[in-house]
Amino acid sequence: MIEADTDGPIWTLTINRPHKAGALTEAMLQELVARCGAAKDARALILTGTGKVFSAGADLDAAKSGLAVSPLWEALSGTIAALPCLTIAALNGTVAGGANGMVLACDMRIAAPGTKFFYPVMRLGYLPQPSDPVRMTALVGPARTKMVLLAGQKIDAATAYQFGLVDEIVDDGDMTARARALCSDVVSAGAATARAIKGLCP
Repeated sequence: MIEADTDGPIWTLTINRPHKAGALTEAMLQELVARCGAAKDARALILTGTGKVFSAGADLDAAKSGLAVSPLWEALSGTIAALPCLTIAALNGTVAGGANGMVLACDMRIAAPGTKFFYPVMRLGYLPQPSDPVRMTALVGPARTKMVLLAGQKIDAATAYQFGLVDEIVDDGDMTARARALCSDVVSAGAATARAIKGLCP
């Protein structure tokens, strides 16, 4: 249910489980961690989904069995954040729960107009993964982070763009094509130069 296109300098990982709103099982999380870790050899990594939802977070049945608090979520976001290549979340739709972690860990986020962000940890009685509030605060500030995590607010794409949570809203819906276009300079430049420039960016 994780489709991987690793042929060439731009790697694309697609969460393909639209009938379950892109919900992630333990096996899917393990595969994402492994494949993202291997992307250190790529020039760019794009994460995307299918249907109208990028990912609803943990699969409901798996969440009840402990997946909602699994260290795999933190492992995934940490693996993405540590990559020397350009990372882009190409959000075809809504992002919920723990799936926010991998999105926050990317260098850039582009989104379809119908995308919504919510992280209902307060209502569900869970703690977010430790790095998620830190990364969200770095992007949107502490008060807006508390709007999402403490007040449980659902943020639409336009508001996310205004806040700085999303870097671009892609109206034509071809998320992967736009993400690949954003990778063109990284691919055409020397690998050492691209990695060095990313290393200089906070």
